[in-house]
Amino acid sequence: MQVKIRKAVLWCALAALVTAGPTPSEAAATATGLPACPKAGKSTRPPTERAGRATPGACRAAGHILESGVRLARRGEAGFTPSGYHHLGANTGGEWAGVSGRMSVVDGSIRPRSYDFVAGRFMVKRNMGRGDIRWLEAGWAETGWAGPGRQQIYTFNTNTKTWQFYEQYALKPGDKVWLDLHADAGGYWSAWLWWGNRWNLLTAQQLPLGATATVEQYVEVHVDAGKPGLIDVPPVMVDNVRLRPGGGGDSRFWREDIPTLTGSNPAQRELNGGFCLDWLTRYDTWTAGDCGKG
Repeated sequence: MQVKIRKAVLWCALAALVTAGPTPSEAAATATGLPACPKAGKSTRPPTERAGRATPGACRAAGHILESGVRLARRGEAGFTPSGYHHLGANTGGEWAGVSGRMSVVDGSIRPRSYDFVAGRFMVKRNMGRGDIRWLEAGWAETGWAGPGRQQIYTFNTNTKTWQFYEQYALKPGDKVWLDLHADAGGYWSAWLWWGNRWNLLTAQQLPLGATATVEQYVEVHVDAGKPGLIDVPPVMVDNVRLRPGGGGDSRFWREDIPTLTGSNPAQRELNGGFCLDWLTRYDTWTAGDCGKG
């Protein structure tokens, strides 16, 4: 999400992680008969069908989920890496019914016991007016407060206003994860992970987005304003990004013919706080992270 949007939202201030109780996602998944996802390793092949409750093998995340809400500091004095948020990616200029794609997992130099984080994620959102933004995001993240030194699958939504970390899925640097966010019936938006060669439902949230919403794809870095220092983020690779049109139909690669907002000239390398974004194929294949490092 863009800096002004993210900073406008107040996150719940919790000092510790707590085990998540029953959520709307669990209720919705149970109501539709999705089985619990069995213990499995990462996928060995890419998905051939898009995510959905009717997709063969679809299941729901049922492992240990931790929730954490933090009120992140506003932009402070610059250290070696400027504090605050650094966003590298793009927004759609119009609305879509969903987004899917693949992201690589890297090991960032996120400092333990800090509010540092790096995340690779997709988001669907709507501006409700008067500073009220509603959204659902999903991806992987490495944070300074939840399992420091580990990369974890996560979701965040504006119903609970908490990070949800899915310990069921063991990540390591070099992995690549497929994600899918899309609209369902009844005002629900769902987030899915391709794991164990099947689609795993992470969460389903009833949000006032309508049947379509603005889509974001970002690598996001936050540097704790209270701990100036150097944050390294090896380049994250994002590819195979597709958008679902409203009203049905096949997904489309996010290409130049789709109205897109990048905040800079997409024909040039984008520099943000010492991190670089390189568009390899606008806008479905790109890298973001440390400049000049492979």
